Amino acid sequence: MHRPLAAALIAALAIGAAHAAPPDSPGNPQAGSSAKSRSRFTEDPYPSTYQRIAAAPVLISGATVLTGTGQRLDGADVLLQDGKVVAVGTGLQAPAGATRVDGTGKWVTPGLIDVHSHLGVYPSPGVSAHSDGNEMTAPVTPNVWAEHSVWPQDPGFATALAGGITSLQVLPGSANLIGGRGVTLKNVAATTYQGMKFPGAPWGLKMACGENPKRVYGGKSGPATRMGNVAGYRAAFIDASEYLTKNGGKKKDEPEKKRRWWQSANDAGESDKDTGGKRDLKLDTLAGAINGDIRVHIHCYRADEMAVMLDLAKEFGFKVAAFHHGVEAYKLADRLAAENVCGALWADWWGFKMEAFDGIQENIALVDRPPNSCAIVHSDSEEGIQRLNQEAAKVMAHAKLAGMDIPPERAIRWMTQNAAKALGIEAETGTLEPGKMADVVVWNGSPFSVYAHAEQVYIDGARVFDRNDRSRQPVSDFMLGQGAAAGTSAGGVE
Repeated sequence: MHRPLAAALIAALAIGAAHAAPPDSPGNPQAGSSAKSRSRFTEDPYPSTYQRIAAAPVLISGATVLTGTGQRLDGADVLLQDGKVVAVGTGLQAPAGATRVDGTGKWVTPGLIDVHSHLGVYPSPGVSAHSDGNEMTAPVTPNVWAEHSVWPQDPGFATALAGGITSLQVLPGSANLIGGRGVTLKNVAATTYQGMKFPGAPWGLKMACGENPKRVYGGKSGPATRMGNVAGYRAAFIDASEYLTKNGGKKKDEPEKKRRWWQSANDAGESDKDTGGKRDLKLDTLAGAINGDIRVHIHCYRADEMAVMLDLAKEFGFKVAAFHHGVEAYKLADRLAAENVCGALWADWWGFKMEAFDGIQENIALVDRPPNSCAIVHSDSEEGIQRLNQEAAKVMAHAKLAGMDIPPERAIRWMTQNAAKALGIEAETGTLEPGKMADVVVWNGSPFSVYAHAEQVYIDGARVFDRNDRSRQPVSDFMLGQGAAAGTSAGGVE
């Protein structure tokens, strides 16, 4: 399990647990902040038990601050209190008992957010007993939830924390057409995944295009082709649409009694009296996606397939939150921006299979260019998540060679504000604005430098990582003896 190395942190954690209000209580500033009125399709029988650690106010002074909103403030202060960002500016006064952090020469950003991770479901050590990310028993498995595979003791969580990651979405793998629900976590040490579960965050629905599903199922029951893939999506959503109707549900903003395309003229009004029969966990998830309560995240490489998936979304009335990987996203960047769809992309992965061959290193920069764009740097890697900031730096460097000069205050949004938007948690985190969660990283310099280190990481105002304080460097049993005697930092990240 994750266990701090010093009694001081153990004491702090105990105090935090004792003084933090339960997630659903009025005393918890996180309570229901992302929550909204949801249908029974998205009722949560496994709710978050996350409790923020109680911490003294913190004043970081004299730093270069990237707010995540597109602003850069030089020589600025950041005040954190009661788990929230209180103010960002100059000449801020520290309240009584505050911890003061000298930010001279340092940079401060919102905590980084990785929208595509498999930490906990493919944990280290990578053995078959830990392989819990892909339910490869059928091509359509929206009934499975990634959170039920999350192993909180995965040492990857601690190494990600040392790289400035404060929140992350853990997804099922991409073997299936519809792989199941993903979960958004706060990157804190906990015994159960519910202790990490981001309060009120909507679920994601993982879907996959292209080569993966047809490779996995082509020699079995299918699909074996891309046309088989699309037929599989459509069949699943037709079932979900009928299930939604029979259970008295309706698409948001849809007038009552409106006849949908799959209904005959005679049955348009009958569904209100129909219980819909037995509850179906697969169809619950898909109905939640159609209703907009579950955000759809699609693994998709080729531009033509992304266009097909956007048309599929229109056919069944759901919204695509983000295309993931998207090595050809640059080819339809304008359409993604126009339809308010994010591109969660790699900096430079390409060429490892046919659908990945037309990738370019300017992809993220080009997706970022149109008005209303939403470009995101993601990892899909237990190693890449440790240096998401440097992945962004690679994009900036290649963009500059192509004549696109992207300043740090814009690039930071790829890992903060835009990522939070894709996950539906932008009202709570992703920027340094008053009232937002105090998820903050203090860097030793520009986070886009090859020499960048996250020196301090705060989650809800509590200092959960400090590169210069061994008591604030969580380690796991798996990492015991791995450099601890030599004084290396958490997870071996230097």
